[in-house]
Amino acid sequence: MENENAHWYVVHTYSGYENKVKANLEKAIENRHLQNQILEVRVPLQDVVEVKNGARKNVQRKMFPGYVLVNMDMNDETWYVVRNTRGVTGFVGPGSKPVPLTDAEIKNLGINTKSNISVDFGVGDEIAVIAGVWKDTAGVVQRMDFGKQTATINVDLFGRETPVEISFAEVRRIDS
Repeated sequence: MENENAHWYVVHTYSGYENKVKANLEKAIENRHLQNQILEVRVPLQDVVEVKNGARKNVQRKMFPGYVLVNMDMNDETWYVVRNTRGVTGFVGPGSKPVPLTDAEIKNLGINTKSNISVDFGVGDEIAVIAGVWKDTAGVVQRMDFGKQTATINVDLFGRETPVEISFAEVRRIDS
């Protein structure tokens, strides 16, 4: 989903609550059907080599402890949802006015703002899964997430329709 009015904002959280805030916010977005207004929630991580007891180990560390990035169309409803998510202390900006990140700041964070993925299917199209756990399964696209590069389809699991998120790379369109 592309939204012309969407910008990246920085949300301040209690330290150590970044992943919990991300999970709570994603749940609120789903429950309130705000997927086309709040596009992505991200906790920026960086790979670090840690040496403990002489052993080298690659670990991921939060780039900005106490902060979460949110790509959203700022309006009263989205502001309210983010601001009232458990663990959020506020937006970064003067007073209570959130300030979006500039293109230069976004680029420095390594966030790709251009969707360079092009797929030949969309919501409502029937697709076949050609790789992965759900190989040889077919389904109708319910939702597409270009940020995560996934499509959500319903599959029959134990006689029940179950939504499954599948990578764009693992599906192809079924021509009717």
